[in-house]
Amino acid sequence: MIIGVAMAVLTSLSGQAASLTGYDTAVRCAGLTEAASELEGGETPRGRMLFDAALYWSLAVGQAADAAGRPPAVSDNDLTRARIRAVRELTGGDPAAREALSRCLDRTPDLG
Repeated sequence: MIIGVAMAVLTSLSGQAASLTGYDTAVRCAGLTEAASELEGGETPRGRMLFDAALYWSLAVGQAADAAGRPPAVSDNDLTRARIRAVRELTGGDPAAREALSRCLDRTPDLG
């Protein structure tokens, strides 16, 4: 299952790399989807969907970092900070974070 999702993500990224709005957006979406996935857990359909979205966006961060010439250690640190921030925002009920998560999910391709 995970291999199939990973292949779908890679295929999707190769076709959509140019449509990413940039590194910062990818980091924000990765942080939000990873946080939401952790908070939801993987036992529900929404939890599995969030996990897939988190996988997609974390790989998008790597691709955007490569395109921007950022070292992997920098993008890893940026992603960690974004996830921690998103956990705080989502557990605090921040409406802007929930709206941003919704936009990120809307932009996530169906990974089936």
